Amino acid sequence: MHIEEQCIRMEQVCYTVGGRVILNDFDMELERGVNRTILGVSGSGKTTILKLILGLIHPQSGRISINGMEITNRPESAYREQRKKIAIVFQGGALFDSMTVGENVGYRLFEEGRLSQAEVEEIVREKLRFVGVEPALDLYPAELSGGMKKRVAIARALAADPEYIFFDEPTTGLDPIGVYNIVSLMNRLQEAGKTTLMVTHDLPTAFATSQRFSLIHESRLVFEGTEAELRDCPLANVQEFLQPTDRSLFV
Repeated sequence: MHIEEQCIRMEQVCYTVGGRVILNDFDMELERGVNRTILGVSGSGKTTILKLILGLIHPQSGRISINGMEITNRPESAYREQRKKIAIVFQGGALFDSMTVGENVGYRLFEEGRLSQAEVEEIVREKLRFVGVEPALDLYPAELSGGMKKRVAIARALAADPEYIFFDEPTTGLDPIGVYNIVSLMNRLQEAGKTTLMVTHDLPTAFATSQRFSLIHESRLVFEGTEAELRDCPLANVQEFLQPTDRSLFV
C-alpha cells in the first residue's frame, strides 16, 4: 500500500563509496510538471542521484519514493510499475551499436511484448519524427553524429510514454546547434506534459530548461530554489560556481 503522490522524493539520503562520502543527508523533491536541474562541479554526485532513484545503486540511509511508493533497498520487482514511469537519457546516448536506430527506439516495447510489431513501428516513427531524425530509422549508431545520437536516445526514452525523463549531461560534447536542438526538445517535452530532471554543469542549458535548481557542494545540498534566487544567493560557494574567480584555479 502507498499513498499516490505525484512526485519523486529523496529524504536525508546518504551514499558512500570506499569511505568517500558522495551524498550526505541529501533532500530533493521532483514534483510532476516542475522541471528541475541538479547543479554541481564534476564528481559532485549528480549522476549518483539519478542512479539512486532508478534503483541501480542503494543508499546507506535515507528514503527514496516514487509517486508515494518507497523504493529504498527494495528489489526492483517490488516497484517495477513505478520504475516504468521513469526514462533516462544517458550522457553518451548508450545506444546498442548492433541495432538500427529504429530497433534501438523500439527495444523496450519489443521486450515487453504487449504491442504488435506494426504498433511498435508506428510508435518508433512517431518518436523519431518528434525529435527530427525519422530519416535515420534504418541507420546504425556509428553512422550518426553526436547530436543525432542524443536525439535518438530521447526518442527511445519517449517510446514507453514515461511521466519523468532524466537527462544526464545531455549537451556534453555537442556543438552550439546540437545544444540548441536538445534545449528545444526538452522545452517541447515539457509543453507535452513531461517532467524532466537534468544533471549538468552547463548553466545556460539549465536556465533555458528548468524552473527549479538544486546545487550540490561537498556532498551536501547547499541551495534549492528558482534561477532568480540562485543568482541572488549570498553563499560564497554558490557564487563561485556561478562566476568562477582566480580562487577557483586548480581546485
